[in-house]
Amino acid sequence: MTRRTFLAASAALMADTKHSTLCMFSKHFPELTFDELGKTCRDLGFGGIDLTVRPKGHVLPERVAEDLPRAVDALRKAGLEVPMITTELTSASDPAAGPTLKTAARLGIPYFKPGYWRYNAVDPLTRIKEVASDIRGLAALASDHKITMGLHNHSGTYVGEAVWDTWDMIRDLDPRWTDFYYDPGHAAIEGALGGHEISQRLVTPRLKMVAMKDFYWQKDATGWKSVWCPMGEGAVNWKQVFADFAKAAYAGPLSLHLEYDGGMDVATRVAAVRKDLAYIRTYVSA
Repeated sequence: MTRRTFLAASAALMADTKHSTLCMFSKHFPELTFDELGKTCRDLGFGGIDLTVRPKGHVLPERVAEDLPRAVDALRKAGLEVPMITTELTSASDPAAGPTLKTAARLGIPYFKPGYWRYNAVDPLTRIKEVASDIRGLAALASDHKITMGLHNHSGTYVGEAVWDTWDMIRDLDPRWTDFYYDPGHAAIEGALGGHEISQRLVTPRLKMVAMKDFYWQKDATGWKSVWCPMGEGAVNWKQVFADFAKAAYAGPLSLHLEYDGGMDVATRVAAVRKDLAYIRTYVSA
């Protein structure tokens, strides 16, 4: 590919994805107040926040009715959107479920991420049926409050690590209220060679949110491990990922995760985020 061809292709990508909102996942700045989080992320160049509403998050579930409006107000005053929240909800019977979705919907937040379900000693197919029941309950609650749930694919022993598990559970649910929150990094860990490309083709028609993180493989005395790293320095084929999103005219939130941030002080995290964001902007204008 010549430089001219690359620039033309990049321009087309950026034009097609210009309506996405680049969000910072607030998990990675837990010590910042609502006002500090807004100012920091605005100055970095983000358009929105993926806000944690969960135990040890920026908004605690038991205080969601009081604190989520305060958080959203502070972030919007900083010029940022709050297009999604990240929760740990796994059942509609959770006492926090109704208040969280009701408050978020009332504030105009369109999307939420639920928690995770682990595979256990039960037969995998039986476990999927159990989780599917929980998802149907959350989907009904999401429908009641008119807020969309996005199910995140997480590598490891999590139900939905392979997105076709999730597809089987949600294929008959109303896509207005239950869809995918796709993570190319976790998909590449699980799909190694071609599986992640197939999984992206499967989720794209029902894609609502995207998580951005990168990784590489490393071998130590105990075997091969996935290691998180800065965007563009790992195994995820971001050129193809963003090309597929552009082709599908994806316009939902893009949430940046800094999973390699262990031990960094705030200033170092800010510098790492700035570098990752600069890389993302080679593909996305948002």
